[in-house]
Amino acid sequence: MDINKAIQELKKEPGFADNVGMMLVHNGVVRAWSRGDHSEVAAVEVSSDLDKIEEIRKEIEAREGIFRAKAHAFSGRMVPGDDVLFLIVAGDIRENVKSALSDFLDRVKSEAISKKEIPA
Repeated sequence: MDINKAIQELKKEPGFADNVGMMLVHNGVVRAWSRGDHSEVAAVEVSSDLDKIEEIRKEIEAREGIFRAKAHAFSGRMVPGDDVLFLIVAGDIRENVKSALSDFLDRVKSEAISKKEIPA
């Protein structure tokens, strides 16, 4: 996903100007160290359940004040610095958009993405 392009496309959608006062973006990347013990990581094997991500995306988009939610997740072997997950939430006010992005990210990470770190 090209974030800039995705944002520009969102801005062209009918109703955008009437319904959006904030957009938040999450760009998850592969770290060079393990979250648990900070040991060095050479690569990560990622598996993304795209159907589950779409189900979660629809639920987030249906929330009050949310105009659009978008997601793009990668699968396969990735190295530090590679993009893993893009999320965009566009909505009316800060309180609605912040909580929607937080829930979107937490749910996708816990319910739809699994990863296996490969030590260096």
